[in-house]
Amino acid sequence: MEHNNLIETFSEFKELKNIDRPTMISVLESVFRATLIKLFGSDENFNIIINVDKGDFEIWRTRIVVEDLEIQDPYKEIKLSDAQKIDEYSEVGESFIDEVKLIDFGRRAILALRQNLQAKIAELEKDNIFNKYKDRIGDIVSGEVYQIWKKEILILDDEGNELILPKTEQIPTDFFRKGDTVRAVIGNVEFKNNSPKITLSRTSELFLERLFEQEVPEIFDGLITIKKIVRIPGERAKIAVESYDERVDPVGACVGMKGSRIHGIVRELRNENIDVINFTNNTQLYIQRALSPAKITSIKLVPETKKAEVYLKPDQVSLAIGKGGLNIKLASQLVGYTIDVYREMNDDEEDVDLDEFADEIDGWIIDKLKAIGCDTAKSVLELDPAFIEKSADLEEETVKEIIAVLKSEFE
Repeated sequence: MEHNNLIETFSEFKELKNIDRPTMISVLESVFRATLIKLFGSDENFNIIINVDKGDFEIWRTRIVVEDLEIQDPYKEIKLSDAQKIDEYSEVGESFIDEVKLIDFGRRAILALRQNLQAKIAELEKDNIFNKYKDRIGDIVSGEVYQIWKKEILILDDEGNELILPKTEQIPTDFFRKGDTVRAVIGNVEFKNNSPKITLSRTSELFLERLFEQEVPEIFDGLITIKKIVRIPGERAKIAVESYDERVDPVGACVGMKGSRIHGIVRELRNENIDVINFTNNTQLYIQRALSPAKITSIKLVPETKKAEVYLKPDQVSLAIGKGGLNIKLASQLVGYTIDVYREMNDDEEDVDLDEFADEIDGWIIDKLKAIGCDTAKSVLELDPAFIEKSADLEEETVKEIIAVLKSEFE
């Protein structure tokens, strides 16, 4: 019975994928030789023949034939009388080769051999999974949702390997059920508690980059280069692209005819708003493109501190800042400059700096208003109160009080 179980374990071993033949034979032989050393004190006079295709093996032992009374080491020598029982032509001094049957090992030795073999199988499987994925970090992989927990999702790939998608690496609006197919990028591969742990991500910039490579042949072929990607997962992303071939329009190629190429990416990212921008080394032009759709009047750069003062007409301020301040935040990250937005004043237009109201409006509130591009009274009054509430993160009553104070200045 033990013999049959061992053969079954051997068969499992030979079915392992991605194991090269020499490695398989080497590992199997090492397990058998360890058992031989334990049983016979040495494995020097044993020859192990492994038949990988059949899932079977043979062990042959070589001993020297000696006179019955002269035997000293029964593991390396055999009595002449015993040898002649098997081969009547055996003579003293000759090498005697016979097969060692597994059953001769004894039940406990066979059980230990099987356990060692199973341990090697498990170890190799873990190494295989680790080696398969460690060189694929940054690649997109798809799998089926197998189990859903509060903090992570267990996904199985097409070979049944376990992949983890943490809640922190999911797009906020992601919702999965068991059996759903999920695409994500391989974020990290490590050994944890002696097992490989493959962590996926859908929030990484790399995920968006790989999606563009799949959807846009010009990027995959190298005709278009992705210079930088910034994103707030599920909300908005900006991607700067460049082409070294003047005949190729990088933005048009990425968007596709009537948005055909980018629509699939947007759906995969749960309707994330994606701005594709033509990269340029001209910083002012780059900032102007990054703040699109707002139209900029002028820009003042301070390269030493990596700051940019952007001046816009009053009706363009909210466009530059964007919903919840996302547009200006991502534009700053994309160009590598801190962007401050200022409302452009007409020469004949009277206005009052917000700092003049420090005795009536708390300083922290003034700072919040400046953060959304409002540095004067009229720049606040021209904005919709609901927009101020959301963008500056202020209470409705607070906004009403601010507006009342500012209006009184002009009445």
